[in-house]
Amino acid sequence: MNETALTVFRLVILAVMFVGLLSLAFIIVPGLTIIWVAGLVYGLVNGFTIWSGILFAVMTVLMVVGNLADNYMMGASARQRGASWLAIGVALLGGLIGTLVWPPLGGLLLAMVGLFVVEWIRLRDWRKAWDSTRSMLIGCGWAGVVRFAIGLVMIGLYAVWAFLL
Repeated sequence: MNETALTVFRLVILAVMFVGLLSLAFIIVPGLTIIWVAGLVYGLVNGFTIWSGILFAVMTVLMVVGNLADNYMMGASARQRGASWLAIGVALLGGLIGTLVWPPLGGLLLAMVGLFVVEWIRLRDWRKAWDSTRSMLIGCGWAGVVRFAIGLVMIGLYAVWAFLL
């Protein structure tokens, strides 16, 4: 691959990564996985060295941690306010269904409604149910911040790999 084609390829991979970063705004779209796959494609086409392999391994760990942290932070935040495991499970299922039926906000909306309804039925107190729901929303917000930061770090690692190594 000549130098011009390689530069264009690097920039296309970088653009795909930024699309993945922007897609983090949609809960169901695996933005970190998109960033990771773009890095994998670059590595497969351009080849891996020891240093690029190390950078890609770090990107892999970040992607896995970021994807797991998302669900953990939302559920843990709701659990801290007393939400039941059933309510958290219903919220996760509602989030998945809502995202498929009414993207991009349907997942978040249906998850919160599901959590609220289950907690309201369980506790018979709408204020406590709302506390759990609000806590899950806060956890969702922090999870988004964490995922975005991890995505930026992953893109930074790719930039070092593609443009400096």
